[in-house]
Amino acid sequence: MKKVIAIIAGGDSSEHDVSMRSAAGIDSWIDKEKYDVYTIEVRGTEWQAHLHNGNLSPVALHNFTFLGEWNKRVRPDYAYITIHGTPGENGILQGYFDLLKIPYSTSSLLVEAMTFDKFTLNQYLKGFGVKVAEDVLVRKGMEVNAEDIVAKVGLPCFIKPNAGGSSFGVTKCKTVDDVLPAIEKARNESDEVLIESEMKGTEISNGVYKAKNGEVCVLPITEVVPKTEFFDYDAKYNGQVEEITPARLSDDTTKRVQALTKAIYNILGASGIIRIDYIISKNEAGDDVINMLEINTTPGMTATSFIPQQVRAAGLQMKDVLNDVISEKMPDEEEL
Repeated sequence: MKKVIAIIAGGDSSEHDVSMRSAAGIDSWIDKEKYDVYTIEVRGTEWQAHLHNGNLSPVALHNFTFLGEWNKRVRPDYAYITIHGTPGENGILQGYFDLLKIPYSTSSLLVEAMTFDKFTLNQYLKGFGVKVAEDVLVRKGMEVNAEDIVAKVGLPCFIKPNAGGSSFGVTKCKTVDDVLPAIEKARNESDEVLIESEMKGTEISNGVYKAKNGEVCVLPITEVVPKTEFFDYDAKYNGQVEEITPARLSDDTTKRVQALTKAIYNILGASGIIRIDYIISKNEAGDDVINMLEINTTPGMTATSFIPQQVRAAGLQMKDVLNDVISEKMPDEEEL
């Protein structure tokens, strides 16, 4: 009997449809000779399993089962979580699967919750010497003074949801008058809003995952050259960007970025595939400075996503990488 993999997709944020596209990509790459694969679409407490015959089957949340094609109840052995946003990228689903003792593809509840909260993540990694932007957090109900914010972070600055991804609700502010409307826009995505100083330089993205033998494998780096003013949703998903893999960095900077990516992965105790985004700026001496931008613990797996590009550039196959990710927490029987 094949093990059953459930690709958990959808979710409750603006990134629902993007997540479903990622699920389609993952489904196309998972080794069907080893695994029986279903996509489970999540909307609130209404979860539907997409059956192989095209029908939908409600998922019983108390035990994570559904009726399959032959009217037999299916309980997946493993959850591949590809929800971008809540509840898959902030620890909620991880806690659910921990209670049911079902292994999953991402990091733990704690790591997911911390990396989803951009402000908390920045403060944590600062303690390990990781360079991040100057930032201010605005919580729901707080009084906001645009002049005070600009005095701390400067202009231009970026205003974004503190919990989110895929560039929904992000604004680049060039004047004080832009600040309050941008905060309201970001609050459509998250009760907490993060305001960050602009870091000028080259934007890059670096994927990393843990192989079957436990080795942390850092992928080639992608350079991001948006045709829009910054790497927003349109650039990310509608082709308004040039993506160069491997990035046009010096050998020394490439090695430093990859070493930092591996170090952050180990500091967090991460699992599965994650992607870390950086800005490479210059110091007064003209040397490259590596600034962390954010961490994506359920990175996109669509046709335009970085991870598949980086896997190809490394001379690897997505099927083999996903096999490694799955086997970290659900070893093959012959390995037991």
